[in-house]
Amino acid sequence: MKKKDVLLKVYNRLYKTFGPQHWWPGETPFEVIVGAILTQNTNWGNVEKAIANLKAEGLLSPEGLRGVNHNYLAMLIKPSGYFNIKAGRLKHFIEYLYKRHGGSLKKMFSLDMKILRHELLEVKGIGPETADSILLYAGGYPMFVIDAYTVRIFQRIGLLSEDVTYHEVQDTFMDSLSHDSKMFNEFHALIVRLGKEFCRPRPRCEGCPLKGEICGYQ
Repeated sequence: MKKKDVLLKVYNRLYKTFGPQHWWPGETPFEVIVGAILTQNTNWGNVEKAIANLKAEGLLSPEGLRGVNHNYLAMLIKPSGYFNIKAGRLKHFIEYLYKRHGGSLKKMFSLDMKILRHELLEVKGIGPETADSILLYAGGYPMFVIDAYTVRIFQRIGLLSEDVTYHEVQDTFMDSLSHDSKMFNEFHALIVRLGKEFCRPRPRCEGCPLKGEICGYQ
């Protein structure tokens, strides 16, 4: 079976099982960006608490984060973990946004996808997964996000090798599927759902919607 056929089969099965995921939760593109940076090495529940703290202080905006003191910002985002490091990463992003785009997300998101991705990867603390999450979920670009769930699931299915790189995994999706940001959004969210509920490091295969015809992992 071709990679495209496997991917579409997985997508259709997961969508039929779980339905639409309505991801990424965020009222504005900026909130999505902040969430993408804060969710590194923590769970979403902790990120929600940190974002709620920023909202309560009226700081969830480029202007707000630009003006806030680093230590105070770190205190507010403490629920997200690694708060001093993440405060620095938020500050680095804001510095980039003002230096390159005058503080305007509209200007930033007017760039070609590949150009913007290159710029984001130059920001200290933003790696491929975070950059791609910003592109897809905040900017609406057709960029497939790869995470540990994606790698684990599709290695177990047999579509990926054990030593595959981030960009090799991404190319598998980008080269096989139509570049549709809404579909990429939904597919990645469904992968995360499957990874959390079934395809864990110690898998819970019983009841998994991919068990059998698609995945024979034991």
